[in-house]
Amino acid sequence: MAQVYRGGQPYGTGRPALLTPHEVRTREFPPRRRGLDPAEVRRFQSRLADELAGLHQQIRALAQENDRLGRALRDWQTRRSAHPCRPGNGGRW
Repeated sequence: MAQVYRGGQPYGTGRPALLTPHEVRTREFPPRRRGLDPAEVRRFQSRLADELAGLHQQIRALAQENDRLGRALRDWQTRRSAHPCRPGNGGRW
């Protein structure tokens, strides 16, 4: 089965798929006899989409920071393991 991507993440990663701001803004609802005010729904969708856009931006920034810290840790571990061990003290404390 081919992986389908949504929001930059593959399906089946164990995390629920994130709604995109575009999906929120363009969602259509069927008309009802005693329905909601369409302008109010659109205002709410716009507000929600703006919040989602901010959260997606924070997630991307945190993922980049996490990658940077992981690389820094690996570099530090590599440098640390490259140094030879200090000579022992000959069995004395």
